[in-house]
Amino acid sequence: MKFEGTYVAMVTPFDENEQIDEEGFRSNINYLIDQGVNGLVGAGTTGESATVDHEEHKKIIDILVDEVNGRVDAIAGTGSNSTYEAADLTKYAADAGADGALLITPYYNKPQQHALIEHYRTVAQESELPIIAYNVPSRTGVDMNVETIVELAKIDYIDAVKEASGSVDKVSDIYRALQHDGLEDDFSILSGEDSLTLPLMAVGATGVVSASANIDARRMVLMVDSILNDDYTRAMELHYEMVELIRALFVESNPVPVKTAMNIMGMPAGPLRLPLAEMKDENLEILKKALKDSNLI
Repeated sequence: MKFEGTYVAMVTPFDENEQIDEEGFRSNINYLIDQGVNGLVGAGTTGESATVDHEEHKKIIDILVDEVNGRVDAIAGTGSNSTYEAADLTKYAADAGADGALLITPYYNKPQQHALIEHYRTVAQESELPIIAYNVPSRTGVDMNVETIVELAKIDYIDAVKEASGSVDKVSDIYRALQHDGLEDDFSILSGEDSLTLPLMAVGATGVVSASANIDARRMVLMVDSILNDDYTRAMELHYEMVELIRALFVESNPVPVKTAMNIMGMPAGPLRLPLAEMKDENLEILKKALKDSNLI
C-alpha cells in the first residue's frame, strides 16, 4: 500500500467521566475528512493509547472504521511493547476492516536492531495488514537505524515508516538506501515531526502523520499537497504560517496542548487521563497566543 499525503494522529475525546466520547469522536472524524485529509489514525499515541484498556482500544478502532466508511484511509494504532499483544491488536484491526496499522517500536524493552526486525516481521505475517512502523526514540528509548528500516522495507505488508527521530539527514540516508535497493517506489517515508514535514518531504518523504492537524488540518493538507505538486514556494509560505502554532502544540507532552487547544476551540476533546495533566499557566498562555495569531480563536 502506498502511503501519501496528510494523515491525522487523532486525539481520543473523553467525556467528563473520562469515558470515550463516541459522538465527539465521530464528529471529529467527519470534520477532518471535510478538511481534505488522506487518512486518520485512531488509538495511536496521540490518542492516549497508553492509558486506554484493550476493550477501549478496540472500540476506538471499530468507531474509526465504521465512521470513515471507506472515504479515507482508516489506520489503527496497534503498537505495544509485547509483540504478541501488538499482533493481536493488528489482527483485530484487520478483521474490523482497517486499511492499515501504525505500530510504534516496542517501548521500555529496548530491543536490539535485529529484534525489531523480528518484531515487525511477526506482526506482519500474522495480520497481513499494511503496516507503518513508527520510530520515535524520544518516547521509546530505541532508535531504528537506517539499515533496520531498509530491512523492514523488504518484508511483505510493511509498507512505510513514520520517522520521528528529528533528523533530516537520517531521512536522506533512508531514502538513498531505499533507492540503492530499488525499494523507494514500494516503501513510504512519512514525517513524524510536524515542524519538519517540509524539509523531510524535500528529501524523500511522501507525507505526514500529524498531531497538529487535529486543529489545523486545512493548512497542513494544503502544504503537503503543494509539496507533492512541486510548489515549494506555496509550501514554504504555509510552513511559516503554521510553524509557531506547531511549536506551541508541543510545548508540553503531546497530546496535552492539542487536547487543550481543541477544548478552547470548542471541539470534542475533553479531559486527559493521568499521568498526563493540565498545562502549566505560562505554557497555556503561549498556546492561546499561537491560536489567536493563527486565527483559530
